[in-house]
Amino acid sequence: MKHYRWEEVAREQMNPLFARRVIHGERLTLAQVYLKKGCQVPLHSHENEQISNVHQGRLRFEIGGREQVVGPGEAVHIPSGVPHLAEALDDCVCLDIFTPIREDWLRGEDTYLRR
Repeated sequence: MKHYRWEEVAREQMNPLFARRVIHGERLTLAQVYLKKGCQVPLHSHENEQISNVHQGRLRFEIGGREQVVGPGEAVHIPSGVPHLAEALDDCVCLDIFTPIREDWLRGEDTYLRR
């Protein structure tokens, strides 16, 4: 067993509008993400199944060509391989769950988040 405190997990400032704290398990990745209003996560896809749970603010997702606004207390499921993007309509705090782990993040191959 390993115990975590979010405030002790390193916060990565990926670009001026997007930051994250990440915990990798053996088969999943858990990320606390911080998006400032106007932040845009560009269209991308990955092998990982994803669930995004919004704690604060509102995010507009486009998933497989369908639009969905997700607010506090709501979550959205993004299937593996489906192209998606997100735009922060407010300052947001979200919890993202990915399975399998985000190997691309471990390798630093997440340049679309660093722009």
